[in-house]
This record gives sequence, C-alpha cells and structure tokens, in this order.
Amino acid sequence: MSSLKLISWNVNGIRAVERKEELQKFIEKHNPDVLFIQETKSREEQVQTIIEKYSEYDQHYYDAETKKGYAGTAVWIKKSLGHEYIVSRGMDTTHAKEGRLIQVECDGYALIGVYFPNGGKSPAAWEDKLMYYKDFHTHINILRKQHKKVIWCGDVNTAHNEIDLARPKDNEGEIGFHPKERAWIDGCIKDNWIDIFREKYPEKVMYSWWHLITRARERNVGWRIDYFFVDKPLVKQVKDIYYDNDQMGSDHCPIILEIDAKHLEK
Repeated sequence: MSSLKLISWNVNGIRAVERKEELQKFIEKHNPDVLFIQETKSREEQVQTIIEKYSEYDQHYYDAETKKGYAGTAVWIKKSLGHEYIVSRGMDTTHAKEGRLIQVECDGYALIGVYFPNGGKSPAAWEDKLMYYKDFHTHINILRKQHKKVIWCGDVNTAHNEIDLARPKDNEGEIGFHPKERAWIDGCIKDNWIDIFREKYPEKVMYSWWHLITRARERNVGWRIDYFFVDKPLVKQVKDIYYDNDQMGSDHCPIILEIDAKHLEK
C-alpha cells in the first residue's frame, strides 16, 4: 500500500524562500501530496508566479486582512490526487481575519493547517494566544463530533516538554514554554489528540525552529514547535513522521507525515 505524504512548513515568507531557490529544492526532494504552509506573508496576487511555476498543485491561500505581509497560511493539493474537496478558511472568532487557519475536507477527512499566535508582543497578545488555543480546541472537537477524521498540523508556537527545546531551564515560564501553553497541549493529548511524532519517538530529540539572529541553527539550539496531531483512531494509519533539518530557507524546518493512503487515493 502506498503512502500519502502530508507536509507542514512555516516558510517565514513564501516569496523569500522561493527567491532563495529553497522552495524548488524542497518540492523536488519531498514531492508532497498535500502541503500546508504557514507565514506566507503575501497576498495571493503577489504569488502568481509561484502559482504558475508549481502548476501541478491546486494552491489555496488565506491572507491576513489585518496587516500586509503578516501571517497567512496556504494549502497546496496535488492535482493528480483527483479528489473533490472543500477548502475553508479561518474559524468564527476574533482571529478570523489574520489568515491563521486553512482546512481541507475530503472523503470524510478534515485536514487542517494552522499558524498559532506567538503571544509575546504584549499582555493583550498573550491573552489572544490563549483564547486562540481554546477556540481551536473547540473547533477540532466539533469536527470530531461531526465524525470527521481529523489531522491538524502547523506552527503551534509552543514547546511541550523539556525534551522539546535545547535550553528548558533558561526558558522556564517564558512565552513559548509557559505552563499555560504546555497545559493546553496536555489537554489536547488527554482529549485523544495525539502528538504523533512524540507518540512514535518518545525519547528522540528533534527541533523545528531556531533563532535566526543568534545563528542558533548552526549550534542546534532549537525548539520543537511544529507538530502533526491526529485523532487517536487514526494513529494506526500513520506510517512515519519526521523533520527535515537539512531543509534551508526558513527559520523553521518542514515536518513530514506519511499515512496509509487507502482512504484518500483516487
């Protein structure tokens, strides 16, 4: 049985990663079936050359309406999959215009790419982050109640446990490793939303984001803040999950999920 390859990547500016020729290297290397992108930092009219260049994909963008060059998500779906699907954007919340969530429904599945708020700019931003977490948990639980098979991924902007960042003691209580954020992930897992990388590799040290200014990537002083979560009944369908630390172009690296494709193949 073949696999379906789902990938999530915070590109930190899709035009920039294309200009560096890293987007092309990434597509040629991984050939994703479905690609969720965070921090596109572009309006759709600004990426027409990218849409044309990678024409083997149906590309759907969700731009931030509140600020130009801010946030933004996208999903690329390989045309050869041949499926009918529905793409929706955002949740019915105060964050609806920030371009943070894009969702694909197909064959009973709901696949979600999400870029969670950072929360570090102000006390109000911190409260907004916590509210977004709460609203998102409600959103995925509603999909579950609708009998959707839910997989969600993206930049969660939080390291869950000490194994998930290089310097946990230095960051204890800081945003990105705050007890309230970590407790939210605990709550998701308790509610049977499974961090599938940690499920499969409980002791493996792996990071997905490195601070650019301090050249932390060269020293591998990183954080694992990009995830795939699957509803517990889908765990058995997951064949593998891994991070590509060698992929350049962004301060994040991609995370790749391979699942049993029997339900999603044409």
